[in-house]
Amino acid sequence: MKVGGVRGQVGRFTSPDAERKFLAAYERAMSLWPQPYERLDVETSYGTTRVYRYGTAPAEPIVLLHGHGANASNWYPQITPLGREHPVYAIDTIDDPGGSRQRTPVTGSRDAAAWLTEVLAGLGLRRVHLVGLSYGAWLALNQGIYDPDRLATLTLLDPGGLEKVRLRFMADMLVGALAMALAPRRWRPALGRSLNVHALVERAEIMKPVMIGARFFRPDRSPARPFTDDELQRVTVPVQLIVGERSTLLQPRRALARASALLPVVRAEILPDVGHAVPLERPDLVNARILAFVKGSAVTSVDD
Repeated sequence: MKVGGVRGQVGRFTSPDAERKFLAAYERAMSLWPQPYERLDVETSYGTTRVYRYGTAPAEPIVLLHGHGANASNWYPQITPLGREHPVYAIDTIDDPGGSRQRTPVTGSRDAAAWLTEVLAGLGLRRVHLVGLSYGAWLALNQGIYDPDRLATLTLLDPGGLEKVRLRFMADMLVGALAMALAPRRWRPALGRSLNVHALVERAEIMKPVMIGARFFRPDRSPARPFTDDELQRVTVPVQLIVGERSTLLQPRRALARASALLPVVRAEILPDVGHAVPLERPDLVNARILAFVKGSAVTSVDD
């Protein structure tokens, strides 16, 4: 089976100075989270995984997986609304720049699922609602295929894994990164819309650690591979799929058709005039969709 969506080696910063700058920027980005939240470090076979927890409601937990090169701070619009009704856990992927510290490479799908299972077990979570964006949604879907025992539902936001990553998506990300570094701020809204790159209008606190990581965290990750039909048909937990109409990662209608044919999709939606960064571009709508979907299958009182 073709390997895709992994770094292949232990992820690390190119210098101690770059790491210090990243951590300072990350701390500022996390200031957008509501207080109080907990920082938890979970030991796994692949390294120490940083997890942030918010909320104490007696309900099943919602677990958030960020996109490639990002971190838990990116979920700041989701934390308060979701945390009123559920404990919320945001995980820093083991091989992305963040609070996690990797020791062993993640070599493919089975390793990725084993790592996430160890994190959930280390947190004492027996049944969770897993929400992922982009590469995080690839990890969520991968978990549904390879180790679904702790999953109650999957919410996939503009996910990897349904189609081959398009060259246009990678080109737009590259041009967007250059625009972030070089374009005058007054030009960025127009550029962001034409390139479908929400990063150009996102808060500076959120984007600074992402940009430092993009420049100074290595090795690069290979594009996430599309899952085979046989793999997708192994998923048995209920799936919610939300895709941006202006996504350049996916061809939205084709992706929804494939998902609906192969996955246990309970609800699927294409959001008009929305690009790839679905939960940042339409946070209120996405929060409402997550809570409604979770409510339909959650146990109302649990000891997590």
